[in-house]
Amino acid sequence: MTQLCRKIVHVNLRWNIFDRVSIIREFFKFIWDRFLVCSIGKPAIKYQRLPLGTTLSPPPEAVEGVLVVDNPATTSCKVYETDADLVSLKVSLLGDCQIGKTSFMSKYVGDEQEQRYLEMTGVTLMDKTLIVQGARISLSLWDVGGDQSSMDHVPIACKDAVAIFFMFDLTSRCTLNSVVGWYTQARKWNQTAIPILIGTKFDDFVRLPPDLQWTIVTQARAYARAMNATLFFSSATHNINVNKIFKFILAKLFNLPWKVERNLNIGEPIIDY
Repeated sequence: MTQLCRKIVHVNLRWNIFDRVSIIREFFKFIWDRFLVCSIGKPAIKYQRLPLGTTLSPPPEAVEGVLVVDNPATTSCKVYETDADLVSLKVSLLGDCQIGKTSFMSKYVGDEQEQRYLEMTGVTLMDKTLIVQGARISLSLWDVGGDQSSMDHVPIACKDAVAIFFMFDLTSRCTLNSVVGWYTQARKWNQTAIPILIGTKFDDFVRLPPDLQWTIVTQARAYARAMNATLFFSSATHNINVNKIFKFILAKLFNLPWKVERNLNIGEPIIDY
């Protein structure tokens, strides 16, 4: 009788393990189906250099040498499966809670595409399709929650990312200090992504005393140099440097002839590299 009970327990354990494996398999199949650009096991993405002489006629928006146009809102996620000319890029956003990562991402994606996002426990994903000098670019944005439980999502969020945004609240120095931990975790899973250090809520930051502003600017610049990252101060509320950051990333990835102007003036949105 005891031996039979042991066999039953053994079988039950095997089925429990099988069920868990099945759940995990279904989860990753869901990720594969919905977000092929970020799926585990996908071969490394090969990026094509964009033709510098290519233009659209008439050009809807030409910004300092880089042509960036929002794709029509009718574009669906199925474009990943059917359009071989679409270049897919993944960008990760890391930082503490309540620093404005999701607001920053929503400002860039735009209200007309807010319905095209997926929110899971600990991570929010949005996508945006652009036309850059005649080439179609699909950006997949991964916003990892800032609490401790969200740290489990860092590996999958950073894997295959072409750029990682390390973000902090300009009015909270403790969120700037936390950047060190986020950077250390991210680099365990991705050594090649372009690092960008982004201070949010610039509109609140300019209300701080000048000496405190100077202290935060000095510390942020030191961190950026240690990370070999470009530093941007931004505001999602007033759309300060939000679009410029993404244009900077695209210019670096595709070797486009566009460069942001350095700005180190206290009281203005800092750009340092």
